Amino acid sequence: MSRRKPVSGGAAPAGPGPARQSVLSRFFQSTGSLKSTSSPTGAAEKADPDSDSAAPLAATLPPQLLPHVAEIERSKKRPLESDGPVKKKAKKVQEKEEGSDSVMPGNAEPKKHLRTRIVLKSLEKLQEFCCDSALPQNRVQTESLQKRFAVLPKCTDFDDINLLRAKNAVSSEDSKSQTSQKDKTLSHCGSSHSSCENLQKTSDSKPSNKRTKSIYTPLELQYIEMKQQQKDAILCVECGYKYRFFGEDAEIAARELNIYCHLDHNFMTASIPTHRLFVHVRRLVAKGYKVGVVKQTETAALKAIGDNKSSLFSRKLTALYTKSTLIGEDVNPLVKLDDAVNVDEIMTDTSTSYLLCICENKENVKDKKKGNVFIGLVGVQPVTGEVVFDSFQDSASRSELETRILCLQPVELLLPSDLSEQTEMLIHRTTAVSVRDDRIRVERMDNMCFEYSHAFQEVTEFYAKDIVDGSQSFSGIINLEKPVICSLAAIIRYLKEFNLEKVLSKPKNFKQLSGEMEFMTINGTTLRNLEILQNQTDMKTKGSLFWVLDHTKTSFGRRKLKKWVTQPLLKLREINARLDAVSEVLHSESSVFGQIENHLRKLPDIERGLCSIYHKKSELLQTFISEIPELLSPVEHYLKILNEQAAKIGDKTELFKDLSHFPLIKKRKDEIQEVTDKIQTHLQEIRKILKNPSAQYVTVSGQEFMIEVKNSAVSCIPTDWVKVGSTKAVSRFHSPFIVENYRHLNQLREQLVLDCSAEWLDFLENFSEHYHSLCKAVHHLATVDCIFSLAKVAKQGDYCRPTLQEERKIIIKNGRHPVIDVLLGEQDQYVPNSTNLLGDSERVMIITGPNMGGKSSYIKQVALITIMAQIGSYVPAEEATIGIVDGIFTRMGAADNIYKGQSTFMEELADTAEIIRKATSQSLVILDELGRGTSTHDGIAIAYATLEHFIRDVKSLTLFVTHYPPVCELEKSYSQQVGNYHMGFLVNEDESKQDPGEEDQVPDFVTFLYQITRGVAARSYGLNVAKLADVPGEILKKAASKSKELEGLVNMKRKRLKCFAKLWTINDANDLQKWMDEFKLEEITDFSS
Repeated sequence: MSRRKPVSGGAAPAGPGPARQSVLSRFFQSTGSLKSTSSPTGAAEKADPDSDSAAPLAATLPPQLLPHVAEIERSKKRPLESDGPVKKKAKKVQEKEEGSDSVMPGNAEPKKHLRTRIVLKSLEKLQEFCCDSALPQNRVQTESLQKRFAVLPKCTDFDDINLLRAKNAVSSEDSKSQTSQKDKTLSHCGSSHSSCENLQKTSDSKPSNKRTKSIYTPLELQYIEMKQQQKDAILCVECGYKYRFFGEDAEIAARELNIYCHLDHNFMTASIPTHRLFVHVRRLVAKGYKVGVVKQTETAALKAIGDNKSSLFSRKLTALYTKSTLIGEDVNPLVKLDDAVNVDEIMTDTSTSYLLCICENKENVKDKKKGNVFIGLVGVQPVTGEVVFDSFQDSASRSELETRILCLQPVELLLPSDLSEQTEMLIHRTTAVSVRDDRIRVERMDNMCFEYSHAFQEVTEFYAKDIVDGSQSFSGIINLEKPVICSLAAIIRYLKEFNLEKVLSKPKNFKQLSGEMEFMTINGTTLRNLEILQNQTDMKTKGSLFWVLDHTKTSFGRRKLKKWVTQPLLKLREINARLDAVSEVLHSESSVFGQIENHLRKLPDIERGLCSIYHKKSELLQTFISEIPELLSPVEHYLKILNEQAAKIGDKTELFKDLSHFPLIKKRKDEIQEVTDKIQTHLQEIRKILKNPSAQYVTVSGQEFMIEVKNSAVSCIPTDWVKVGSTKAVSRFHSPFIVENYRHLNQLREQLVLDCSAEWLDFLENFSEHYHSLCKAVHHLATVDCIFSLAKVAKQGDYCRPTLQEERKIIIKNGRHPVIDVLLGEQDQYVPNSTNLLGDSERVMIITGPNMGGKSSYIKQVALITIMAQIGSYVPAEEATIGIVDGIFTRMGAADNIYKGQSTFMEELADTAEIIRKATSQSLVILDELGRGTSTHDGIAIAYATLEHFIRDVKSLTLFVTHYPPVCELEKSYSQQVGNYHMGFLVNEDESKQDPGEEDQVPDFVTFLYQITRGVAARSYGLNVAKLADVPGEILKKAASKSKELEGLVNMKRKRLKCFAKLWTINDANDLQKWMDEFKLEEITDFSS
């Protein structure tokens, strides 16, 4: 055969034109894979006729490339290797991955097992140059070529290519069977995990990773299968003494937990020790992740005697955790905490952990075009067992929904995939606020889950099977509003995933959240403006009213106190009962209360513990304390069964004292004792063999029953003994008898642990029958804790017991702001102020005064003292008489709302409109600088008209802060109902006496007195605030000059208006002359005209 010439750019063979030939030439030269492999035209007939692949390829390539293909096919013709070398080469291919895919530099010849791979890749790319897709025959060629090279990405080396060719070498007539074979292969490679798209079939029929070209390990395949079932959860997989994360889960865990992450086989991996699982799970959950714990369901000893002893350990998902579902021994600090763990490291504010589900319904709603909807919601605290629900019509502002979200403070929201735009904006605004790890987690469910017919069926099936309260409770459930039913169905479905749906099985414990008839109305705006639960600076508890009142000793007591603060009472009898209890604790000299308080301090979170089990002289004070022992009597019986010391260390095998009620555990312990006795009896035989009557078993590093022999005496050891370990001085052995029985003993011990765990669950199931009575006892303990907390507040200086009445009035003598008073401490005393609002007389206070004079603090002080009185607390004042207020409504501050698409003024008026709709004559209304978000004339008009509406129509107790003097004129029109007040101040006398030039004007220096005083303040002294803020002096002088100029113009206009108004009352010349003299005007010659 003659030597073939290489294809060059200057050659002009038949087929493609010079331009295309030049492209092909450059392509081959760049790859270096077809070096010196060309032939003259017509050499296609010399190709090897025995080749399996040359014929199909010849049908898809141009004639001038056929000689190269023939030579490639002959070079690949060799016997197929077994699957073994493919497995051995897997690791090599992974290491050479980059090199195998790259082009060989210069003229270097590629290695034999890489050459074919490079050439075939080159052939695949040649299709771009040699096929014109516009021609019908070339489209057929293209499809054939694509089918032919579809298997190339699956191949890892030369052996795989040959193997796949052997499997798929079929003629064009057998294309149908070829497609069937391919479909079968891909189907076999399919996996439930989303990443299984990368899995391909290799020569040994095991899935492999396309990226790393290596075979998946059995553990990785097991992880993939589990991950497919929990795609949105981070999985912690138990592997011996540690828990491992894989893939993206490992990268997230490394980032959030600050642990090491590395590549192992096909996945990134990270690990944590088993005893720190609860710490790290809580950290991940606090970040908003859903975390799943996958545990081994069999032990090494039991696996060794099973049928699948050579297979992978079986594992299954045992628990899922989110912010609202932190229940279980994996995350329970009551069980797991020890002195080495910092509680603050894993515990966040656990006062509430509501899972809140929201559903909308636009049927039969007025003003749907304005964005009004009917909303139903269900909230559940799985950790405490509390369930609340509500339904209501809400306006486009979603103020009702916002109020409930702020009151419940959920940690997790369960929402349909599609909500109205206004609701979505509220959700976005609520969840966007993040302080440390306090961001609300949002879980979306398909809209089908919230469809009424589907939801009704879900609810009826659940309660028809699980309800325990009878038909009356069942009818109460199915008669709920449609949105509530839909929300309840979604929560049932969601909690089933966590095995926590049992918390919903007692409908009689459901509570409706709406409290117009039971509690004072405090909407979300008021909660924020008055800083009742958190301050507005950094959104933390410190600096809020709750922070001042919270001296509770228990977690469940703290949760109850938060409810009290957000839901002040309306019934006079209940308020006085709380005040009586606080008074008794405050004034009692008995040591009993001190002992109770000390015991409360030592209590763990019993309420959460009970719920974990359930999922697998004052009449008030006397009642609670006397009922607690009776309610807790079942606990005494169960405590007698348990071994306290074993419970403290978590040893379930020794947990039960009396085994007469647990025959299975007794049987297993007897079997263990029998084997242990055999091993001890065998020691006598060992002593005879060793001729050492004092020989004893030793235990080292957990290995028991070892015979320790000096190395110098090892020769006397029987040959069938098993050497377990050794040191420089001694060697340790197990006899065949010990090997067999020690293995059996370990199997029995592990089986005992499983049996004890099962019996423990049965024990908890029996104990949970007393769940509701025990919850009532915990409720009483929480109430006692709250009473003690309020008593401690009352012990602070100058607090008094308020007098509650039904009449509309708020009379406070020398009251103080409860929060600022504590923050200032004893060094800087808060200036007290008095308040007198009477429903039948002066019920409106218009408050003016300089900026930073204390107006906002004063009106907040009145509202907070009213709230404290109605929750049953003492108040910071000398005297206080409070009429029952059915709601407190506030409009304070100035801020836009980007998420709602509302400007500052729009937000201001929307809040005001909401107050106008909801306030009653029994309400307390607080409006701070209404109308400042627009022009002066419009602002004055809105403020004037709004305040007049509250005076004349609503007749509520009102505090109105303004800088508009015309608003103060309402006192003249409504002198009996309205009073003008201002915050006292002093103007610097030295500066005010000077008469500087126009360019030398300086702002007045104002001293704030922070004292409420009758009368109207003529000026607001805003330049004084600018001076305190260190605005440059030149700007202040220019501003002062301009202020004086504008003030002069305004005064001139007022004088002229007054002048001409009086002119119309003059009837004779004498009065006219007096008028001209008074206003210093020129003589009017033609008066008659």
